[in-house]
Formats: sequence, C-alpha cells, structure tokens
Amino acid sequence: MAVYTRLGAEEMAAIMTAFDVGTLVSAKGIAEGVSNSNWLIETQRAQGPARRFILTVYESRTDTADLPFFLDLLDHLAARDCPVPRTMHDREGASHRFHQGKALALIEFLPGVSVSDPTPAQARAVGAALAQVHLAAADFGSERANSMGPAAWRQLLGDCGREGLESIHPELARIVDRELAVLAARWPADLPRGVIHADLFPDNVLMLGDKVTGLIDFYFACTDITAYDVAVTHAAWCFSADGTRFMPALSAALIEGYEGVRPLAPAERAALPLLARGAAMRFLATRAYDWLNTPDDALVTPKDPMAFARRLEFYADRANAGIFPA
Repeated sequence: MAVYTRLGAEEMAAIMTAFDVGTLVSAKGIAEGVSNSNWLIETQRAQGPARRFILTVYESRTDTADLPFFLDLLDHLAARDCPVPRTMHDREGASHRFHQGKALALIEFLPGVSVSDPTPAQARAVGAALAQVHLAAADFGSERANSMGPAAWRQLLGDCGREGLESIHPELARIVDRELAVLAARWPADLPRGVIHADLFPDNVLMLGDKVTGLIDFYFACTDITAYDVAVTHAAWCFSADGTRFMPALSAALIEGYEGVRPLAPAERAALPLLARGAAMRFLATRAYDWLNTPDDALVTPKDPMAFARRLEFYADRANAGIFPA
C-alpha cells in the first residue's frame, strides 16, 4: 500500500478541521500510486450530504516548491470546466499545508474508474479531454520546466550504464545509443508550447462508460511542446501493456478526438513520429533506472523497460510513420 506517512485519527480529524470540510467520517489508505501517501476521505457536516476527498501527503520525491504550480493549475482548469479535481483551500486560503514536516493537500474526489482495456470511443474521449486541457491552460500564468525532458533521459540512461542496460536486454544499449543520437539531432525547438500533463496513462484517467470524468495526477505537468503531450498519450494508450501489439483503432480515435477540439498544425503533425520516439524514450529511461536501482525489499515492483523499448522500435520504423495523419 502506498501510504508511507502514518496519520492517527485525531491528526486526520484536525487536518479536516483546518480545511473546513466537515467532520471526519472515514479515512482509507489508497494502494495505487508509488510516490506519495494517499487516503480516500469522507466527511460530513451537520446538514448536507457526505463529501469525499483525496488527501495526499507528499513524500521526498515531490519537490514542494512545485506544488503551487500543480495545485493552481488544477483550480485554473476546473474553473474552465475541464474534467479535473479542484483543490480544497484551508481556512487561510492556502492550497496546501505542512504536517510533520511534509506538505499535504486535499483534493476533490471524482467518480469513475481507470480502464485497462480501452475502446476506441474511450480513446476518442481522452484525446478530446487532453485537447480541452491544452486550450484551457493557454492563459495559465505560471510556467514549469520539464524535469523529465531530453536532458533527464540522457542522465538517467547514462547512470544505468551500458552494462546495466544490457543486463535488462542484450540489445537495449544499442537501441538507446541509436535513438538518443537521433533525438538529440532532430528534437524540434519551434513547435507550439504550453502547459502539458506529460503522464496521461490510463491509470491517470477516470471514466464512466465512454465519458471522461477525471484527469488526475498532474505531478509531471510542465511547460513544453504541446504535441509532445499527444505523443506521450499515444504511447500510453495505443499499445498492449508489454508493447508487443499496436492498436490502430485506438490510435486513430485518440488523434481524431484531439483534433476535433484542437486541430494540429501541419508542423505538429509532421513532428509526431519523432515526438513519439521521444515519449517512448522518456518512459524507457525512467523504467530502466528504476529496474536497476529499486531495492529488492521496496514496496513497489519496477515496471519492465522493454515495454517502451518495443514502442520505441515501432515508432522508429519508417514503415509505421503513416499511423499519424499527414
């Protein structure tokens, strides 16, 4: 269970009082997530229905200096009717507080489930929701550099070392060397930029049927190439989990849904094959590093880096460039 910080009932009740959301009724630790401690909270006022929230205590991997960006972004998007949770502000108007030396925030609970076997209709809805976020964030007043951009990929993969990569798979170091060179030489610098989610995997989307009810986990959100966010989402949604099977119907629906709300410029469309290679490299890099550096007794199991190496090889094959609209 991803609950690293322990909070007693009295502490939890005091936190709810600080946020003025009613009396604590229940608190249940949430197993999902690997970086922070999370609880599903229910509160009740003397009059009115029960309310539910997500309480997050940010652990060491989250830079608390970034929290105003993340939490203010949620409020900005929610105010523009995007399907994102609002943050609860405390009695002093702050979006987060500190407890036991750690930052915490209370966020609106949204209904829905994360799908593991998405349909084209669901992929289309996700594409449209992502485009809605990109348009709504255009006048967001803050910026944040992408902490997981190309420089981070090179650093993480360099830290893995050639022998480390080859211990994962004999061909992985060769693939990484080839693709890092291509990405360094051709990564675009003149495409439209804006605030992006940067991590929109199926487990970060809540759905009821074909409707997106929530986009969550904005903790990699940053200012970067907007079409790169499309590529990240494509890599996350359009393959089997192990990367062995490409799903053309999901691919077509995702792009169609996005362009139905925000049409891509010709230069963005032309760059998608390269941006998708970068998206695959980003998750290959973090997975490879975690694969080699996660202790055996850790609470989480590292994910297979080869699932994204396979995606990378698919995107790098010129025969597959036609999966993106010209």
